[in-house]
Amino acid sequence: MIAICKGLPLANQIRKADRFGTRFLGLMGRKGLAEGEGLLLLDCPAIHCFFMRFPIDVIYLSKEMKVVGLETVLPWRIGHCFKDAAHVLELPAGASELKVAIGDHLVFNES
Repeated sequence: MIAICKGLPLANQIRKADRFGTRFLGLMGRKGLAEGEGLLLLDCPAIHCFFMRFPIDVIYLSKEMKVVGLETVLPWRIGHCFKDAAHVLELPAGASELKVAIGDHLVFNES
Protein backbone atom coordinates (compact mmCIF):
# COMPACT_ATOMS: atom_id res chain seq x y z
CA MET A 1 0.00 0.00 0.00
CA ILE A 2 1.18 3.54 -0.74
CA ALA A 3 0.62 6.54 1.57
CA ILE A 4 0.14 9.86 -0.23
CA CYS A 5 0.18 13.32 1.35
CA LYS A 6 -0.34 16.55 -0.61
CA GLY A 7 -0.26 14.54 -3.84
CA LEU A 8 3.22 13.15 -3.12
CA PRO A 9 4.18 9.65 -1.93
CA LEU A 10 5.04 9.55 1.77
CA ALA A 11 5.81 5.81 1.92
CA ASN A 12 5.38 3.07 -0.66
CA GLN A 13 5.56 -0.11 1.43
CA ILE A 14 2.80 0.29 4.00
CA ARG A 15 1.54 -2.84 5.76
CA LYS A 16 -1.96 -2.76 7.20
CA ALA A 17 -2.68 -3.95 10.76
CA ASP A 18 -6.44 -4.28 11.00
CA ARG A 19 -6.89 -7.18 13.44
CA PHE A 20 -6.09 -7.51 17.13
CA GLY A 21 -3.09 -9.76 16.54
CA THR A 22 -1.45 -7.61 13.87
CA ARG A 23 -2.05 -4.43 15.89
CA PHE A 24 -0.75 -6.07 19.07
CA LEU A 25 2.49 -7.27 17.46
CA GLY A 26 2.97 -4.08 15.47
CA LEU A 27 6.70 -3.52 14.94
CA MET A 28 7.87 -5.51 17.98
CA GLY A 29 10.77 -7.82 17.22
CA ARG A 30 11.89 -5.84 14.16
CA LYS A 31 15.33 -4.27 13.98
CA GLY A 32 14.06 -1.23 12.11
CA LEU A 33 12.05 0.14 9.23
CA ALA A 34 13.61 0.73 5.84
CA GLU A 35 13.01 3.95 3.94
CA GLY A 36 9.53 3.83 2.44
CA GLU A 37 8.24 1.24 4.91
CA GLY A 38 5.47 1.79 7.41
CA LEU A 39 2.66 0.24 9.40
CA LEU A 40 -0.93 1.52 9.34
CA LEU A 41 -2.80 0.53 12.50
CA LEU A 42 -6.52 0.78 11.78
CA ASP A 43 -8.97 1.40 14.62
CA CYS A 44 -6.06 2.04 16.98
CA PRO A 45 -5.89 5.60 18.36
CA ALA A 46 -2.75 5.26 20.52
CA ILE A 47 0.53 3.33 20.58
CA HIS A 48 3.46 2.32 22.75
CA CYS A 49 7.00 1.35 21.83
CA PHE A 50 7.60 -1.28 24.51
CA PHE A 51 9.91 -4.09 23.34
CA MET A 52 11.01 -2.01 20.35
CA ARG A 53 14.62 -1.26 19.41
CA PHE A 54 14.27 1.90 17.32
CA PRO A 55 12.42 5.25 17.31
CA ILE A 56 9.51 5.85 14.94
CA ASP A 57 7.58 8.78 13.56
CA VAL A 58 3.92 8.46 14.46
CA ILE A 59 1.13 10.14 12.51
CA TYR A 60 -2.23 10.10 14.29
CA LEU A 61 -5.20 10.11 11.92
CA SER A 62 -8.93 10.78 12.29
CA LYS A 63 -11.55 8.44 10.84
CA GLU A 64 -11.35 10.54 7.67
CA MET A 65 -7.53 10.12 7.52
CA LYS A 66 -6.92 13.75 8.53
CA VAL A 67 -3.70 14.29 10.51
CA VAL A 68 -4.59 15.17 14.12
CA GLY A 69 -1.18 14.59 15.73
CA LEU A 70 2.51 13.99 15.00
CA GLU A 71 5.40 12.86 17.15
CA THR A 72 8.56 10.78 17.28
CA VAL A 73 8.35 8.01 19.86
CA LEU A 74 11.46 6.42 21.33
CA PRO A 75 11.82 2.76 22.35
CA TRP A 76 10.17 1.92 25.68
CA ARG A 77 7.98 5.03 25.60
CA ILE A 78 4.24 5.62 25.27
CA GLY A 79 2.83 7.87 22.56
CA HIS A 80 0.53 10.77 23.35
CA CYS A 81 -3.24 10.55 23.15
CA PHE A 82 -4.60 12.92 20.52
CA LYS A 83 -8.24 13.97 20.44
CA ASP A 84 -10.11 12.57 17.44
CA ALA A 85 -7.37 10.02 16.63
CA ALA A 86 -8.79 6.79 15.19
CA HIS A 87 -5.82 5.32 13.29
CA VAL A 88 -2.03 5.49 13.48
CA LEU A 89 0.64 5.42 10.78
CA GLU A 90 4.12 4.40 11.97
CA LEU A 91 7.12 5.38 9.82
CA PRO A 92 10.92 5.41 10.26
CA ALA A 93 12.08 8.27 12.48
CA GLY A 94 12.52 11.40 10.36
CA ALA A 95 10.39 10.12 7.46
CA SER A 96 7.51 12.54 8.05
CA GLU A 97 9.62 15.58 8.91
CA LEU A 98 8.60 18.57 6.77
CA LYS A 99 6.29 16.34 4.68
CA VAL A 100 3.20 16.16 6.91
CA ALA A 101 1.38 18.78 8.98
CA ILE A 102 -1.63 18.83 11.27
CA GLY A 103 -4.74 19.12 9.10
CA ASP A 104 -3.28 17.33 6.06
CA HIS A 105 -5.25 14.43 4.59
CA LEU A 106 -3.53 11.14 3.80
CA VAL A 107 -4.66 8.84 1.03
CA PHE A 108 -3.80 5.14 0.97
CA ASN A 109 -3.71 3.34 -2.39
CA GLU A 110 -3.38 -0.41 -2.72
CA SER A 111 -0.29 -1.16 -4.81
